[in-house]
Amino acid sequence: VQLQASGGGLVQPGGSLRLSCAASGTRFSISTMAWHRQAPGKERELVASITSSGRTYYVDSLQRRFTISRGNDKKTMYLQMNSLEPEDTAVYYCEAVLAGTAYWGQGTLVTVSS
Repeated sequence: VQLQASGGGLVQPGGSLRLSCAASGTRFSISTMAWHRQAPGKERELVASITSSGRTYYVDSLQRRFTISRGNDKKTMYLQMNSLEPEDTAVYYCEAVLAGTAYWGQGTLVTVSS
Protein backbone atom coordinates (compact mmCIF):
# COMPACT_ATOMS: atom_id res chain seq x y z
CA VAL A 1 0.00 0.00 0.00
CA GLN A 2 1.36 3.40 -0.95
CA LEU A 3 0.15 6.63 0.60
CA GLN A 4 0.68 10.00 -1.04
CA ALA A 5 0.09 13.06 1.11
CA SER A 6 -0.21 16.51 -0.44
CA GLY A 7 -1.55 19.97 0.16
CA GLY A 8 1.01 21.34 2.58
CA GLY A 9 2.64 24.72 2.20
CA LEU A 10 3.21 28.11 3.74
CA VAL A 11 0.19 29.88 5.15
CA GLN A 12 -0.28 32.94 7.32
CA PRO A 13 -1.73 32.66 10.82
CA GLY A 14 -5.51 32.48 10.60
CA GLY A 15 -5.39 30.91 7.17
CA SER A 16 -6.62 27.54 5.95
CA LEU A 17 -5.19 24.52 4.19
CA ARG A 18 -6.66 21.26 2.98
CA LEU A 19 -4.44 18.20 3.08
CA SER A 20 -5.10 15.14 0.96
CA CYS A 21 -3.93 11.56 1.25
CA ALA A 22 -4.40 9.04 -1.52
CA ALA A 23 -3.90 5.31 -1.01
CA SER A 24 -3.01 2.98 -3.85
CA GLY A 25 -1.69 -0.50 -4.42
CA THR A 26 -4.47 -2.48 -2.79
CA ARG A 27 -7.85 -3.84 -3.76
CA PHE A 28 -8.79 -4.47 -0.16
CA SER A 29 -10.70 -2.22 2.17
CA ILE A 30 -8.84 0.19 4.34
CA SER A 31 -10.33 0.31 7.79
CA THR A 32 -9.01 3.32 9.69
CA MET A 33 -7.12 6.25 8.24
CA ALA A 34 -5.51 8.94 10.30
CA TRP A 35 -3.48 12.12 10.24
CA HIS A 36 -0.50 12.55 12.50
CA ARG A 37 1.93 15.43 12.75
CA GLN A 38 5.45 15.99 13.98
CA ALA A 39 6.61 19.46 14.90
CA PRO A 40 10.32 20.33 14.95
CA GLY A 41 11.93 18.84 18.03
CA LYS A 42 8.78 17.05 19.13
CA GLU A 43 7.40 13.55 18.92
CA ARG A 44 4.86 12.54 16.33
CA GLU A 45 1.30 12.95 17.57
CA LEU A 46 -2.13 11.88 16.41
CA VAL A 47 -4.28 14.66 14.97
CA ALA A 48 -7.45 12.85 13.92
CA SER A 49 -8.67 9.52 12.61
CA ILE A 50 -11.64 8.23 10.65
CA THR A 51 -13.00 4.73 10.18
CA SER A 52 -14.41 3.26 6.99
CA SER A 53 -17.90 3.93 8.34
CA GLY A 54 -17.09 7.57 8.93
CA ARG A 55 -16.62 7.56 12.69
CA THR A 56 -14.15 10.28 13.60
CA TYR A 57 -11.83 10.99 16.48
CA TYR A 58 -9.99 14.24 17.14
CA VAL A 59 -7.45 15.41 19.60
CA ASP A 60 -9.59 17.65 21.81
CA SER A 61 -7.62 20.80 21.22
CA LEU A 62 -7.92 20.56 17.43
CA GLN A 63 -11.53 19.51 16.95
CA ARG A 64 -12.95 23.01 16.59
CA ARG A 65 -10.48 23.94 13.83
CA PHE A 66 -9.75 20.70 11.93
CA THR A 67 -12.11 18.42 10.02
CA ILE A 68 -11.18 14.95 8.79
CA SER A 69 -13.08 13.24 5.99
CA ARG A 70 -12.78 10.42 3.47
CA GLY A 71 -13.67 10.24 -0.16
CA ASN A 72 -16.43 8.00 -1.46
CA ASP A 73 -13.84 5.53 -2.67
CA LYS A 74 -12.65 5.19 0.94
CA LYS A 75 -9.05 5.36 -0.28
CA THR A 76 -8.67 9.08 -0.05
CA MET A 77 -8.62 11.15 3.10
CA TYR A 78 -8.67 14.86 3.73
CA LEU A 79 -7.88 17.21 6.56
CA GLN A 80 -9.42 20.66 6.41
CA MET A 81 -7.46 22.95 8.69
CA ASN A 82 -8.86 26.36 9.55
CA SER A 83 -7.67 29.21 11.77
CA LEU A 84 -4.14 27.90 11.57
CA GLU A 85 -1.69 28.91 14.26
CA PRO A 86 2.12 28.93 14.25
CA GLU A 87 1.93 25.96 16.65
CA ASP A 88 0.37 23.92 13.84
CA THR A 89 3.66 24.03 11.94
CA ALA A 90 4.70 20.43 11.42
CA VAL A 91 5.12 17.64 8.94
CA TYR A 92 1.74 15.99 8.55
CA TYR A 93 1.67 12.26 7.89
CA CYS A 94 -1.18 10.07 6.80
CA GLU A 95 -1.64 6.54 8.08
CA ALA A 96 -3.82 3.75 6.78
CA VAL A 97 -4.64 0.49 8.53
CA LEU A 98 -5.23 -2.52 6.33
CA ALA A 99 -5.71 -6.02 7.75
CA GLY A 100 -4.13 -4.94 11.00
CA THR A 101 -1.03 -3.44 9.41
CA ALA A 102 -0.30 0.28 9.49
CA TYR A 103 1.09 2.02 6.43
CA TRP A 104 2.53 5.53 6.37
CA GLY A 105 2.91 8.21 3.76
CA GLN A 106 5.96 10.40 3.32
CA GLY A 107 4.49 13.50 4.96
CA THR A 108 3.67 16.98 3.79
CA LEU A 109 5.08 20.10 5.43
CA VAL A 110 2.76 22.75 6.80
CA THR A 111 4.34 26.03 7.84
CA VAL A 112 2.25 28.68 9.54
CA SER A 113 4.11 31.96 9.60
CA SER A 114 3.68 35.61 8.77
